[in-house]
Amino acid sequence: MIKRLKIILSLFTLFTFWCYSQLPSGGDELLRETIRKYGQVRITIPFPGSKQVNELSQNVSVSSLRNKTVEVVLSPLTVDWFISQNFKYTVLEAPDAKSIITASDIKQAMEWESYPSYTQYDSIMQSFAGLYPGLCNLDTIGTSIYGKLILVLKISDNAGVDEDEPETFYTSSMHGDETGGFILMLRLADYLLKNYNTDSRIKNLVDNLEIWINPLANPDGTYRTGNTISSPTRDNANGYDLNRNFPDPELPGMSIQKENQDMVKFMRGHKFILSANFHSGAEVVNYPWDSRPWYHADDDWFYRISRKYADTVHVNSVPGYMTFLENGVTNGYDWYSINGGRQDFVTWELQGREVTIELDDAYITPVSQLGSLWQYNWRSLLGYLENSLYGIHGLVTDAKTGDPVVARVLIEGHDKDSSQVYSDKITGRFVRLLAAGKWDLDFTADGYVDNHVKGVIVTEGKATELDVEMVKFINPVDTTDTPVPVLYPNPADDILYVVLPKTLFGTVNVRVYNIKGIKFMDYVEQTEEDIPLHIDIKNLPGGVYVLTIRNSITKITEKCRFVVVRR
Repeated sequence: MIKRLKIILSLFTLFTFWCYSQLPSGGDELLRETIRKYGQVRITIPFPGSKQVNELSQNVSVSSLRNKTVEVVLSPLTVDWFISQNFKYTVLEAPDAKSIITASDIKQAMEWESYPSYTQYDSIMQSFAGLYPGLCNLDTIGTSIYGKLILVLKISDNAGVDEDEPETFYTSSMHGDETGGFILMLRLADYLLKNYNTDSRIKNLVDNLEIWINPLANPDGTYRTGNTISSPTRDNANGYDLNRNFPDPELPGMSIQKENQDMVKFMRGHKFILSANFHSGAEVVNYPWDSRPWYHADDDWFYRISRKYADTVHVNSVPGYMTFLENGVTNGYDWYSINGGRQDFVTWELQGREVTIELDDAYITPVSQLGSLWQYNWRSLLGYLENSLYGIHGLVTDAKTGDPVVARVLIEGHDKDSSQVYSDKITGRFVRLLAAGKWDLDFTADGYVDNHVKGVIVTEGKATELDVEMVKFINPVDTTDTPVPVLYPNPADDILYVVLPKTLFGTVNVRVYNIKGIKFMDYVEQTEEDIPLHIDIKNLPGGVYVLTIRNSITKITEKCRFVVVRR
């Protein structure tokens, strides 16, 4: 509550810094004309209240909120709706293209004080893999609407091998006109590779992690149909804000854009325990949730790592840099809410941990400031990755055979909103990032007796190693593939276990009714293959109940009856 109060006060007291000069409103036709010329238009409206801003963000792309002013980016898809709402607004002048200087060749581009052409960018990424074949692999996440490649580097001591190491992910510029992070990520990759053999800190990171870096997530927004950056847009080629377009349980049936379809598939294929996406338009570290008016189960941990990033920046930058809101840190919803954001998708559906880092008040970082942006942030970038080396690093195996076991790792009374993690199917490894303290962990796996491990000590800046052995049930429930859920025990009096068919894996809505149709439970849960769904029925009166489970994406629904007994 104290953090939230500080942030609200900051919103009303901080001086507004816009990277655009304000022009008087020139009528609705000026909006359309600017969009025809530049692909988008930025406008401001007076702050109408938090509820109204939340409603506004469901229909247009809200890009910032400060000093009682809301900044909005309109695209061809959203301009007509905005005009129909009769807001009073001010049009912001488009940025000066003189701040965007394209490198004459790859050599100049790799001095990191200019912007590469798209073909130069492609060549730079290929050169990393070519010059450092043992440390770097180049991969493609997918393609944009216009067919540009969405490239990603894997940097690790054995980059060609899928090692049993924690995976981390940095990605930038899903808003195509937020360019500083694009160069920052390229320079970070260059720095890691060049200094691997001479810097012990970097060697430790590269030896013990698999570091994935995607410098440019929205090439169509940055380059549009050309080869150089001239008038980049926030949205993709179809006019969609990609950071409002990730799967969200509050937005069922949303049409996911091509770039995000590929990104979601890529991220689901990995187990990134820690990630960050980079933006501009403010200078602040923004952590989950963006869409929920309550705090994440690990809010203290999120705040600590965000605070550390900003505090390290302050030591290495000029006064006033990254001091927005609570001195450079904010909970997302406390600033303003959005749905379909990437950090909430990663943290909710994938059980990862992601923050959004706003690097620069100016959306397009002038080339004269690219060097300063690096000097301010590179130590924080390394420090953020180091967080993945801490917390609880464990192994879950079968007590008899030693084979890896897929288990849910839950902290009873602490975890909520899909904050639990799962051990890996192939290796049995898991990582649980936690604030320092003493923690009790519950391990649950299909066909195994639950294992409760108490008093696990987590120390700041260190890893706690934990090996857990799971004992099979003597007469385990048959959980082979079935077209309907299997409930056990039934009757039950404490916990009801539900083995789901494949058609229900993913995000599900769980509802429980009595035989009169009175609803007793209604919540959303993330489910995984081979992990039974746990339903706490301790507070239900004895009797017969109907359980309804509905997949939030496919809408497939199954109903079962169960009995609660009270002795």
